[in-house]
Amino acid sequence: MRINRRRFTQLSLAAAATPAAFAIGGKARAADPLKIGFVYVGPIGDHGWTYQHDQGRLAVEEEFGDQVETSFVENVSEGADAERVINQLATTGHGLIFTTSFGFMNPTLKVAKRHPDVRFEHATGYKRADNLATYAARFYEGRTVSGILAAHVTKTNTIGYIASFPIPEVVRGIGAFTVAARRINPDLQVKVVWVNSWYDPGKEADAAKALIDQGADVLLQHTDSPAPVQVAEERGVKCVGQASDMSRFGPTAHMTAVVDDWAPYYKERVKLALDGGWSATDTWGGLASGMVKLSPFNGNLPAEAISDAEAAIAAIESGERHAFDGPVRDQSGTVRVPEGEHLSDEGLLGMDWYVEGVQGKLPG
Repeated sequence: MRINRRRFTQLSLAAAATPAAFAIGGKARAADPLKIGFVYVGPIGDHGWTYQHDQGRLAVEEEFGDQVETSFVENVSEGADAERVINQLATTGHGLIFTTSFGFMNPTLKVAKRHPDVRFEHATGYKRADNLATYAARFYEGRTVSGILAAHVTKTNTIGYIASFPIPEVVRGIGAFTVAARRINPDLQVKVVWVNSWYDPGKEADAAKALIDQGADVLLQHTDSPAPVQVAEERGVKCVGQASDMSRFGPTAHMTAVVDDWAPYYKERVKLALDGGWSATDTWGGLASGMVKLSPFNGNLPAEAISDAEAAIAAIESGERHAFDGPVRDQSGTVRVPEGEHLSDEGLLGMDWYVEGVQGKLPG
């Protein structure tokens, strides 16, 4: 585990000398900056998930100046290591702590219960407390747009999907992509390789190569390194980047990226903490809120593909279109979402089934 040691040590020493300046619902003394900690599952240089969260942290520093002091711990394993790191932040004067991976959920809740005067925010989880908020983005809406692009450009009707872990967030992304793509091209099939890691460039590259060898001419990923984009560029297939604009890694291959923009949310939550208005809310933002965006479409895409993608963005933002508008069938052909309805948020949050068009068996 690598730590931003200089900043973290400075903040720890300062916190040892003075108690935390913040209590739930209270304002800080003007002389005491709000100490904010961020816990990351990957490195800040992953060019994906963790990179985008750290861009949000930097935006907080720029917005609030000397009203805040931030620190981060990167490459934190999900489990006991996470609990240790979160607890260390909570006991060293940090008044607001963001934990930014699904696997940090239970460790965050445990530490939050031990430190009721510290505010915690957990990304992509569902467990809350009086001092623990949750937040996530509707990444699947971006996958819908990606599916439209893929349907327009594939020649083999085979799409490769590099997936991290079989949790609902990832499964519904695969589903949203496949549903959108097959409504344009019903012959399209999606092959999934699970790498069981959020960030492992070697495994991601190997998965990308294996999928291309199996006929995939478009690659999607729910992993965080640019390795699949680089492989796509080398092998002459199309791809979609993850979390940030990865076009520099594949100028020809990269069609767009599903971009996570955490900065506005982080600035809003920090302001509430500074002003005494923070509470344990649950936020799930998508294209309409700006929490999810699509990076600029590659100019080498067919005009019709770009036009259809832009129309889908507008329709999703307005509420006219839902990623899982019925009818939606599962792999067996059973209708899971009838025509005229769409999958509820409850159904999305618990999604544990493949839609029609996805090959293979979902890992248990």
